[in-house]
Amino acid sequence: MDNTILFLVIAAAVALVAMGIGALSLRRRGQLPPSERPAELTETVDEDRDTGDRDTGDRDTADRAALAEADKDDLEPVEVPTAVAPEPEPDAAPAVELEEPEPTESRLVRLRRRLAGQKNALSRGLLALLSADKIDDDTWEDFETTLLTADLGVGPTTELVEALRTKLRVEGVAGSDKAREILRAELIKLVDPSLDRSLATNASAEHPAVVMVVGVNGTGKTTTVGKLARVLVAEDKDVVLGAADTFRAAAAEQLATWGDRVGVPTVRGEEGADPASVAFEAVKAGDDGEVDVVVVDTAGRLHTKTGLMDELGKVKRVIEKVAPVTEVLLVIDATTGQNGLTQARIFAEVVDVTGIVLTKLDGSAKGGIVVQVQRELGVPVKLVGLGEGADDLAPFEAEGFVDALLAD
Repeated sequence: MDNTILFLVIAAAVALVAMGIGALSLRRRGQLPPSERPAELTETVDEDRDTGDRDTGDRDTADRAALAEADKDDLEPVEVPTAVAPEPEPDAAPAVELEEPEPTESRLVRLRRRLAGQKNALSRGLLALLSADKIDDDTWEDFETTLLTADLGVGPTTELVEALRTKLRVEGVAGSDKAREILRAELIKLVDPSLDRSLATNASAEHPAVVMVVGVNGTGKTTTVGKLARVLVAEDKDVVLGAADTFRAAAAEQLATWGDRVGVPTVRGEEGADPASVAFEAVKAGDDGEVDVVVVDTAGRLHTKTGLMDELGKVKRVIEKVAPVTEVLLVIDATTGQNGLTQARIFAEVVDVTGIVLTKLDGSAKGGIVVQVQRELGVPVKLVGLGEGADDLAPFEAEGFVDALLAD
């Protein structure tokens, strides 16, 4: 019995030794998962890798290659970047094609034609007088009423009626052609072709010309500035726009859009910024850039608001710290009649208006305001607007205006 027990113990011990040797051999070949490696063994293998142990490191590399080969079918393909020439920089954005403004000469022809075709009250009254079979006191009374309705003004109306009555009676005019000739001459005299209607937009040797554009809200002031820029570009002038209307949120953006269409830069400030400061910067930019003209758009103001009108005077004074203001254009809606004349008087007192821009003359029954505003202020109408088109702004001509009124 004792021998049997001793035999079993020895057999068990041999089996245990054999299992240990096999396990150690498996660990040496790296066939146990890392998680099952004893800590000290893992640290030893890692140290061997770090120190470049050839035996352990080479076998580990071979094992990893074998595993990669076995698993390659399960891996997603990866695109390996290769050395390629860098892609060229994208071309610059194509330049925006600028619009070419209409020349002044063709504007005048088109605008005369449009004015002749719209036949406002003044035109109708003049033509009614010419076509009358018999001109009696009632005819003259109706004619006088028509002129007053068209805002020609009491003084100019009285002068025109008396001159016509005298000439037609004294010269014994019977034909309408002769009557038209006399009427045309008297109207041209009223409109006064002797007034200087040229725009002061020629730069001096030291500074650019500076044009301030003023007016009340709703007259089309900012649009007029944009259209004026087109007129100047058509004359081959370099222009800078100043968006000094900082109270109306869309004014600066609207003006910049007009300028972009013809390649004219716009100097603008934050909404609510000091208008005088923006105007100053615009003129300074034009002066530094040696441009021909700086056109400054100002905020629309009610002529009854004393504070706002005083601020307009401040804008002009601040601009003149850089360069003289060569032109102050007052924009008047021709349909406002007598109210437009009142506006003109107040603005003239504040900023010394040098010229009038009449907008919406195509839809007006108040064409006589051309004569009256000039008579009252001694300031010429220099530009007229006859439509919504970008080039529907043109220099005013006394003879062209009268001929359009008398056109059949």
